[in-house]
Amino acid sequence: MHITTDDIILIEALGFKLSATVVFTWLVMAILLVASVAATYRISQQETPSRWQLFLEVLVGEMERQIAGVSHHKPGRYLPFVGTLFLFIAVSNSLTIVPFYYPPTGSLSTTTALALCVLVAVPLYGVTEKGLRGYLRNYVQPTVFMLPFNVLGEVSRTVALAIRLYGNVMSGTVIVGVLVAISPFLFPIVLKLLGLLTGLVQAYIFAVLAMVYIASASRLERTKDQTAANDKLNS
Repeated sequence: MHITTDDIILIEALGFKLSATVVFTWLVMAILLVASVAATYRISQQETPSRWQLFLEVLVGEMERQIAGVSHHKPGRYLPFVGTLFLFIAVSNSLTIVPFYYPPTGSLSTTTALALCVLVAVPLYGVTEKGLRGYLRNYVQPTVFMLPFNVLGEVSRTVALAIRLYGNVMSGTVIVGVLVAISPFLFPIVLKLLGLLTGLVQAYIFAVLAMVYIASASRLERTKDQTAANDKLNS
């Protein structure tokens, strides 16, 4: 039994080794790429769009609603990043029902890479929203002595994102492997379905947490601006 998909070598040639993590990451990326091209190939503005287009509009609309609810900002600028995180993790976890498939999110290297993307996105969105000085000011609030603790908190929540996703996905894979050895017919089917639900929940949680971190990096300045605007209107 493998604890991480990095240990599973699927392709080995000319001294190069491709682990299950790399191969199935490429597979998920290819599925998302093909699906996105197919989804946008025949988008119409007619009053009676196809069922596929309706499904996509509902999916995108729900993601926008969730982003707006979490961030209290217009979702357009956050949707490409947060939506991609959600779709990648959701598709990666959903394909666990396919035999001989190993989810790339079952690798700590993949979940760390996703968490690092969030770590980079947080200051980028924060600086864009508030400016460099306004964003850096958050690290010395309420006092300059909080600087090391705020930096440590930024790093620790990134580590927590990676370990949480890896732990939940990999633990489910290990449990299924144990039960396959004990009872190869009944329990694995039930746990596969449960794992599918859990995988979608984990994708949702990861995306929401990423949006919370991004929103917290740009919310303070907006609150001040809104307060000033309200005071101006009241006067």
